[in-house]
Amino acid sequence: MIMMPGQSYRGELPPLTLSQQTLAQQLRVDIERIAIAPHHYLAYPELVAIADYLEDQLTDVAQQRGEVERQDYPISGQTFSNVILELPGQKQAEEIIVIGAHYDSVEAPGGVPGANDNGSGVAAVLALARHFAEHPQSRTLRFVAFTNEEPPFFQTENMGSLVYARRCQERGEKVVGMLSLETMGYYDDAPGSQTYPLGLLDQIYPIQGNFISFVGNLDSAKFVRQVVRHFRQSISFPSEGAILPGAVPGAGWSDHWAF
Repeated sequence: MIMMPGQSYRGELPPLTLSQQTLAQQLRVDIERIAIAPHHYLAYPELVAIADYLEDQLTDVAQQRGEVERQDYPISGQTFSNVILELPGQKQAEEIIVIGAHYDSVEAPGGVPGANDNGSGVAAVLALARHFAEHPQSRTLRFVAFTNEEPPFFQTENMGSLVYARRCQERGEKVVGMLSLETMGYYDDAPGSQTYPLGLLDQIYPIQGNFISFVGNLDSAKFVRQVVRHFRQSISFPSEGAILPGAVPGAGWSDHWAF
């Protein structure tokens, strides 16, 4: 459950390359646009505006390759949308990898713009879509911006990722993996900045919030280890992995739960 291939990067982070600096600038542009204001079911016009922005960005990507669609569904007289870009695979097109993140922000007193939760994840989805539009893969890649991950829709019939996952199932599509990109913008070297829902985990994993974590359920064990191995081989950045039963608090607290 905790043994992962390779070793987590340790030490001072290397300086950004020129391409990484360009990427950082684009990530900032996207996050600042997504997190311009709270956007959720009670801030509905703002939520629709973000969906429109994401559709525009993915449509620009699709001009190189791929196709964009919106999956609309109604709730209490309002229409909510998952925004989807598909990049067809070159050899195993029937096998689909879903890379997704929710774009709604949490409803909270005083208003939360959602830069980290989850503008950071959505910006990463856009960055990956732009990259892979220029680098075709063997399998089909679907980049999905999900609506309504936050309460009161979380883990209900109206959660955007569950609406989408059920459509995949109804169509008999072969989704062989799903990556949910969630709250990736937080970084803190201070001891105690990282906490865990189970007290024992802080005896195993770092107590500084300065790493990327990969979490999957027992059925996804092989996939989690593959992702961690490739990440550690390619990227000089701290990383941790865990394979946890779905009943563990926090293990399913994002859109991967729907799949």
